[in-house]
Amino acid sequence: MAAWLISCLEHINGLLWNGPVLLLLSATHLFFTFRLHPQCRLFHALRLSVTPEKKKTGGGLSGFAALATTLAATLGTGNIVGVSTAVALGGPGALFWCFLTGLFGMATAYAECYLSGLYKRKLPDGSCVGGPMYVLEQGVRPGKLGMTLGKFYAICVICAAIGAGCTTQASAIADAALSTWHLSPHLTGMAAAVLTAMVILGGIKSIGRFCTRLVPPLSFLYMGACLLLLWQNRGFLLPSLAAILSSAFTGKAVGGGFVGGGFLLAARFGIARGLFTNEAGIGTAAIAAGAADSSRPERQALISMTAVFWDTIVMCTLTGLTIVSSMLAHPGSAAGYSDGGLTHAAFAFLPQGGTFLTLSLMAFALATLVGWCYLGEKGVAYLFGETGVHSYHLVYIVMIYIGAILPMRLIWSFTDLVNAIMVFPNILALFLLFRSIKRP
Repeated sequence: MAAWLISCLEHINGLLWNGPVLLLLSATHLFFTFRLHPQCRLFHALRLSVTPEKKKTGGGLSGFAALATTLAATLGTGNIVGVSTAVALGGPGALFWCFLTGLFGMATAYAECYLSGLYKRKLPDGSCVGGPMYVLEQGVRPGKLGMTLGKFYAICVICAAIGAGCTTQASAIADAALSTWHLSPHLTGMAAAVLTAMVILGGIKSIGRFCTRLVPPLSFLYMGACLLLLWQNRGFLLPSLAAILSSAFTGKAVGGGFVGGGFLLAARFGIARGLFTNEAGIGTAAIAAGAADSSRPERQALISMTAVFWDTIVMCTLTGLTIVSSMLAHPGSAAGYSDGGLTHAAFAFLPQGGTFLTLSLMAFALATLVGWCYLGEKGVAYLFGETGVHSYHLVYIVMIYIGAILPMRLIWSFTDLVNAIMVFPNILALFLLFRSIKRP
């Protein structure tokens, strides 16, 4: 039964990602890049992310906390397991397409976060809520149609939270603990569920504190380890770049026997994994941006845009270069590892590198569990009000355990499908309202 379901999902994903979604995302990223070109303001945006705003709306998250929440939801298995899978299935050229997804995707992230700030709703307690569901309801078509579109997107967010944000991360934690310490997935799943519950039941302020304290130091530790490996393999950096560029359109193999399948597979897995990890075009980053207490939509949009930079252009690129350079420096070193294990094969050349990577992966995945729980919570609140949030928390916590014991391949296939579906209503809103978006 599971094999049949996986086969069906992969067939549908092939139809979507090899055509409509790939073209739609590429066109959207390019359109907003040439119309808004917010990438030119990247360094200004990085400064804003650590500069407190003097004038605020009076409630909600700070700009940096909103960014940290977005990064918590995006930094995770996509940067470690996802990049490894992209290289294994699409060849090293998939990294080229993943990088372009981040470079041009910053413009799309700016646009969707700007609209979220423009149409966000202030709650009686002074906090704010926003996201594509409110943009669809109030901006695209006020009335019954707008509410229907908003509800459809909210349902997609809930499915994505349970799929991309919950089961994917739980499965990654369980797989890492099993391969490194031979811990039972049942035990790991229960532990992850308890730890996540301790954070999310404290509300948005608890989530914000958790994300701001965990994500930045963890990210810098992981990047430092990647840089150390790249220094060890420094003689293979130029050959690695050459392999990535030359195989971007051919799917050429590198050392270790992992082979891509030409341009379409390289682009398909590179863009799919890039989207999975930075979520530009899906609209979920706009939900966290809508909760920020910034009084200017363009300010928070610039801050939120930097999540794509850190996530894809920095983290995914470092991971990918580490994998490819290690495979070239040590031919055959990846033999015996699964599609998602190429990063582990690279980190095996650091003292206690496997243990460090396992702990990093588990910590990233835990942060993603917390961040995505908040995003799904906003979808539930939009559909059912605050009364449905407690039931959602219970379902989410149970699904963490279930995700830990499900097959990884099934989870990734479901994640790709949900991501593809979410793209369409979000991009519809972006193009219908693009005249309302101001250049930074």
